[in-house]
Formats: sequence, C-alpha cells, structure tokens
Amino acid sequence: MRLKTSLLKEPKHKELVTCVGWTTADELFSCSDDHQILKWNLLTSETSLVVKLQEDIYPIDLHWFPKTVGSKKQSQAEIFVLTSTDGKFHLASKMGRIEKSVEAHKGAVLAGRWNYDGTALITAGEDGQIKIWSKSGMLRSTLASQGSPVYSVAWGPDSDRVLYTSGRQLVIKPLQPSAKVTQWKAHDGIVLKVDWNSVNDLILSGGEDCKYKVWDSFGRVLYSSSSHDYPVTSLSWAPDGEVFAVGSFNTLRLCDKTGWSYALEKPNTGSVFSLAWSADGTQLAGACGNGHVIFAHVVEQHWEWKNFVITLTKRRTMQVRNVVNDAVDVLEFRDRVIKASLAYGHLVVATSLQCYVYNSRNWNTPLIFDLKEGTVSLILQAEKHFLLVDGAGLYTYSYEGRLISSPKFPGMRADILNAQVVSFSTDTIAIRDKADEKAILLFDTLTGKALRDGKPLIHKLEVLEIALDQCGPPNERKIALIDKNRDLYLTSVRHLGREPKICKIGSMVHSMAWNDAANILCGIQDNQFTVWYYPSAVFTDKELLPKTLYIKDGSEFSHAPHILSYVGTKVTLRQGDGSLVYSSVPPYPALLHEYSTSARWEDALRLCRFAKEQSLWACLAGMAMANRDLTTAEMAYAAIGELPRVQYINFIKEQPSKESSLAHMLMFSGQVQEAEATLLQAGLIYQAIQVNIDLFNWERALELAVKHKTHVDTVLAYRGKFLQKFGRKETNKRFLQYAEGVVVDWEKIQAKIEMELSKEREKAANASVRSSVALRR
Repeated sequence: MRLKTSLLKEPKHKELVTCVGWTTADELFSCSDDHQILKWNLLTSETSLVVKLQEDIYPIDLHWFPKTVGSKKQSQAEIFVLTSTDGKFHLASKMGRIEKSVEAHKGAVLAGRWNYDGTALITAGEDGQIKIWSKSGMLRSTLASQGSPVYSVAWGPDSDRVLYTSGRQLVIKPLQPSAKVTQWKAHDGIVLKVDWNSVNDLILSGGEDCKYKVWDSFGRVLYSSSSHDYPVTSLSWAPDGEVFAVGSFNTLRLCDKTGWSYALEKPNTGSVFSLAWSADGTQLAGACGNGHVIFAHVVEQHWEWKNFVITLTKRRTMQVRNVVNDAVDVLEFRDRVIKASLAYGHLVVATSLQCYVYNSRNWNTPLIFDLKEGTVSLILQAEKHFLLVDGAGLYTYSYEGRLISSPKFPGMRADILNAQVVSFSTDTIAIRDKADEKAILLFDTLTGKALRDGKPLIHKLEVLEIALDQCGPPNERKIALIDKNRDLYLTSVRHLGREPKICKIGSMVHSMAWNDAANILCGIQDNQFTVWYYPSAVFTDKELLPKTLYIKDGSEFSHAPHILSYVGTKVTLRQGDGSLVYSSVPPYPALLHEYSTSARWEDALRLCRFAKEQSLWACLAGMAMANRDLTTAEMAYAAIGELPRVQYINFIKEQPSKESSLAHMLMFSGQVQEAEATLLQAGLIYQAIQVNIDLFNWERALELAVKHKTHVDTVLAYRGKFLQKFGRKETNKRFLQYAEGVVVDWEKIQAKIEMELSKEREKAANASVRSSVALRR
C-alpha cells in the first residue's frame, strides 16, 4: 500500500498554506497567509478564489461543520470555523462570507474543532486556555487553562472527553467536572499535533522530538517511531481508523494503525502544516509550507484469498491475479474504489455510488447495484451473504445483490463500528454495544430481528473483540469473545430454556479467527500460536479441552502478531513490523469435523488411527459425546487413557431405559439440573433421587423423596451409611425429624430398588415393542 501524490507545477497560494478541509470527497478548501481561501475541484481540476480575507486575518486552522448531525444528514457541509492569529474565530459560510467573528483568546487561536454531532466547538489558544462554544458561537465553559500554549486538540469518540497538548504532555479531560483527568508525558519535545479516531479509539501524537506515537485511550503507548530527520508537523487518522498519515518537512508517510510505516513519499512541499482525509477515506490533502496543496490517494492495496491476489492499481482499477496459472484479469469501475473484501469465492467492491459483486469463477460479469446513503466503512462476508456498514446503518445482501435485512437497534452508531466489534455469519449478526461494552447484541441475518427476545448477551467484563463461527446449523452457532483481561470465552448464540454458560477457553489472547470451513478457532495466546481444534468440547467435557489444542511456539513470529485470516489450513498473520507471515495447521481436524457432522464415525475412527495424534482422539471423544454416540466415544476415551470416563460410558450403556441413559449423559457434561429434570419428567423418581445421593446432594434427595412420598427410607439409609463411614453424628434437623418415624431396613430397600429398575426395564421394553409395531403398520 502506498500514497500516490500530485502537486501542481506552480503553487496557487503566494504564502505558506496553513490549513485544508474537505467539503465533499472531491472538493477542498485551503487557507493561506496570503489571506486567500481557495476552492479546489478535483473532478474538473479547477481552482477558484472563494474570498480574500481582511489584511489582519491570518488563518491557522479550519474545520467544516460535521456532515451528519444526529440522524439528519446534510448533503454537504455548509459552514466552517476558521481560527486566526488575532485571537478570534470566525464562522464562515460556503460562499466565504464571514457570518460571525468571536473574540476567543489572548494571542492566536491555535486550533478549532467541532465535535462529532456538531453541538459544540472547542478552541485552544496561545494563552493556554481551552474553551467550549455553542454552535452559534456563545461561550459555554472554559475547560482548562495552563501556562503553556495548547497546540492541538481532539474530541473523544463520544464527544464526552477532550484530548489536548500541554508542552511535552498529553491530557485527556472529561467534560464532567468531577471525572478523573488522565495526563502523561508523551514526547521528549513539545507535542505539536494530536488526533483521536472514533472507530478504533486510538490516539496519535507527533512532536518536536521528530517522533510520532500511537496510544490507546488510557495513555498506554502502543507504538513509538524512531526519531526522524524533522519535527512532525501534522498527522491525521483516516476515517475508518485503519491507516493514518504523518507529515513533516518534505515528507509524507502512510502508516498502519499499529504504527509501522507502509510507505514514505518525499515531495517538494516544505513543512506539511495540516493533513485532512476526505470523508470516504480515499483522498488525502496537505497544506504545504511553500504555498502548494498536495493531494494523495492510496494505491496498491492487496487482498488475498486462496489462489487469488487482487491489487488496487489505480483509483478505479483492480488487477486480479490467479497465482496457479498466472492468469490476469483487469477490473474497471465507474467511480473510485472505497472498500473491498475478498472471501468465500466472492469479491465485493464498494465504490462511492455502487456495489460490485464478482464471483471468483467469472471475473467478467459482476453483479452491480446502487448504494443508498453515504460511504461504506466496513464489508464483512459469510458463505452466502455479506454485510455492508455505512454511516446510516447495516445492510445484509445475498451474493445475488438482493437486500435481505437491515438490523436496527436503539442508539445505533454505525459510523464507529469496526471489524473487532461486529461479526457476521450466514444466520447471525453480532454487534458489541457501544453504550454498554459488556453487552453483545444478536440479530437474525435473514429477518434483521433481534435474537433472544431482544435481550443482549451480557458478559461480566467489557468485551474487546467478538467472532462468530461460520459452519454448522444455526441452533449450534457459537460466539468467541475476548474481554478486557484478554481472556477468551465461548458461548452459544441461540438457546432454548436456560441461559447458556459462558465458558473460558483461553487466557492472554491478543487476536483470534475462526476457520472458514470448519469450526476450528486459532489465536495468538501470550507468546504462542494456539489452535482450538474443537472449542465446543468445553460444553461436553471441560477437562478434554486442553488435550484438543495444537500449540506452536511463537518465536518464529515477531512482537505482537495479528491474525488476518484462517482459510483452509493456512493462517495469515501480520507481524508488528508489518510483514506478512503464513503458518499452516494440519488438515486432519477439518476432516474430523466433516465426518462428525455427517455422522461417519467409522471413517472418523480410521482417520484417528491413521494420524496417531492424541489431540485428534480427544476431539473425536468430545464430538462423539456431543452427538451421543457412546461406542465411538468409548474407543476415543480409551485411546487417550481416560479410564474413569470409559467406565462411566459403560455404566450409561447399562441403564435400563433411554431416559436414564440420556440423564447420565447430561451428568457426564456436568448438567446436573437438566439430568434431574429429564428423569422427573419421565416419572423416574427413584433414579432422580439416586442421582442426588451419588452427588451427596442430601437435602435435594430428601426433598424429592418427601415430595413424591417415596424412598424416604432409601435416602436415610444411604445418609446413615455415609455418616457412619466418617464417624460423624447426624446434625441436620430435617434428617433427624424424618429418622424418628422411619425404620431403615436394607433388605427392604434393596428389594424396592430392584423393583423400580425392573419396572423401568419393562416400561422401556413396552415402549420399544409399541414403536416397532407402529413401524410395521
């Protein structure tokens, strides 16, 4: 990925350019010390003078009123704020007429920024004061005053906090008066520029120490560049938060959000004093010290999937290369490409007005449909559908271009959704709630309606990243989530009856991805690469999970790699320095998943015997137990030496009726209440009591016996035996109370138990005879 820059032969401004701002994706305003405001039209390549300001106004910063205000969308920005050296800020219209000038600071007003919904304006001055103004220019409050000039300010993602510079320090100040202020030393020189992105919640800073740094919103440094030749005079996040641009003397740099630099340009610009991205994130403009305005757009972006590599060669052109036979196709578009995604055999490309869907078997005839609203900020793909996110909402389409659904929820802000907090599969859409970061909202892909009767999935901590698995039936859909402590959890999305358990399956997990063709999860765990061959094992047998892992030492990866995709047996990782690394995973687990879903247990056993891997046997044991195939499970558990479990499976097989064996299988997975409920429903009171006796749930056993007026003596007899063994006296009042009126006779009890079991066998036999007679008929 790199920047393609363009400069005019002669500068249009006579003095240095101080600030630039986009109105639409093709129209830019620039201000200079020659008192001129120029309008640049990129479609016609024309430059026209908007207005010549008074001789005493030297502009410093310019910011257009935001496009979307609340839910009402303005077609284009109508007014802008202009700050100047005489201590005033000016509200100006698009025609250049100054509507209002306000005395704001002593000395120059160094920065002016609207918040995201346009309800407030913040200004920062040379006098060290930061003030908040209403839309009409009335002073609301002075947020801070300090002894040194404030060179740059930025609003937090929810417009409830403000980031500003204070010498070598950075300060985050919430608007609530009592809230805690975060302050830290950021650079070894004065901090000149800051920016805070609303999508990824990361902070950028650049200073006179010639470094730029990336921080999270708690002030922890995520990346610090080496010291370059010149101070960093400008920097700016792209709207989607994936890349950012950094400007200094004769230098323009494009960097990834993790900090490493994609490309460096050395244009003849002088210092770049201000950088601005257009709203769709395709164009970048810079205000140059030598009177030029530099324009740049991102080219040579790459997408990979299986044997296809796609490159954006120009703004409206892509090249598709099939690496197997070196066939090359060129795709042309009417408008410039804004976002693209390649997965599941389809390429989805969003331009400024249309969406193109290509099938990888045929690159010549795309399916094209028009896009409604603003620019697409995110494309997610699943096997049969894809999801588009733009400023107005989320839309699910089929690969035939049919709009399937558009989920809505209260307080939805689609403009700040990113791939970490939205996940998509063929039947489910999951979104981490912005208002409450512990909640995950779930929707049905086909209808757009909320799942679980509109109740979100609530985790005990803030959730950082979510991912839905891509295979299997909708009622078995699982979601993996990483929380604030970097623990990895797994839970079911759809459930009948009780709320599903959220089970922890890993810790210190920094990044994760599901496989595209089987429910296998991979992740970067601490300093190793881990693959969970069968994560759902945690629901059937917790102790089996560690045996189903495949672990690779992370020494072959550099610091903090990030998983980009997991397709087939290939995992693509992006290292901390930006290089791509590929890692392969054995193909057997995916085959095992395939056999288990089609119930081909013989083939599955053959595969495990062939591969001779403990982890595969453990997976097979979990899959067989989940599908209640006891014979296969018994063999698999025997192969990994789990003898107590083999014995328990034999005990399950010997149960007199189907209901009893089902209950014991539930017990095997630790679902005691479900097991008891199954037995009570089938009328097997004695079995339910016995289950509780086996688990030493004495009080529940007695409660059931008393409630159903049967086997009270059995419970007391076993309780007596238990206490005798440990040489204890009975202290429980309820047991003492019943023991007075009940005589314990072991022979009677044994006879009663035998009778119960034979009755159960008879009932089961009758049921099977009845069903076989019905079948014959």
